[in-house]
Amino acid sequence: MQPQFSIIAMIQQGYYATYPLIAISVICIAVIVERLWALGGLCSRTTHAAAQLLEPLRQGDFDQALKKTEARKRPFERLFHAVIAAAASRDREKLMQIDEEQRFEELLELKRYIWVLATSGASAPFIGLFGTVVGILTAFQSMAVMGTGGFSVVAAGISEALISTALGLAVAIIAVIFYNYFSVRIDNLNAVMHVSANRLIEAALEGRQANGN
Repeated sequence: MQPQFSIIAMIQQGYYATYPLIAISVICIAVIVERLWALGGLCSRTTHAAAQLLEPLRQGDFDQALKKTEARKRPFERLFHAVIAAAASRDREKLMQIDEEQRFEELLELKRYIWVLATSGASAPFIGLFGTVVGILTAFQSMAVMGTGGFSVVAAGISEALISTALGLAVAIIAVIFYNYFSVRIDNLNAVMHVSANRLIEAALEGRQANGN
């Protein structure tokens, strides 16, 4: 293959579209790595933490349960701490409201940055298509000005232009796949947190009843 038809040369030729797409791909990779790190193992940790809190709550030992969640570094710790702190005196309806409000706050934090993936997945193909259209127009304009033609000239111009579409589709596919992946993981985590919080509320109410409160 001749040097002028190399991938790098074609990317450089369509810089007005390929360079923005490369920048978007770097941002997407950063978001993907950050969210993989942030969401890793949260479902299993949530279930495990809730299981450790059930017994102290059933015994009415709210202080001990609070100590287990006082770090409040993870979403489920903040949720459990908010519920347990109110469980000593609040009724079931209020505790359920606290659970709902705290989970809403945590979901906003968990969904942080993934909008970048959705936006990239929607816009990258259009950026690539723009680069392709401009590249083809440029190729035909050069042919008209130089007065040359032929299949080889057309093929060279179109191949350089189509690299933008290919790159745009590649970025979009990766972005959409990970956006859907993170959305499902966050929904699953939300469900696990909700179920775990309900179990803690039931255990706390049992503990209060056992202690005559």
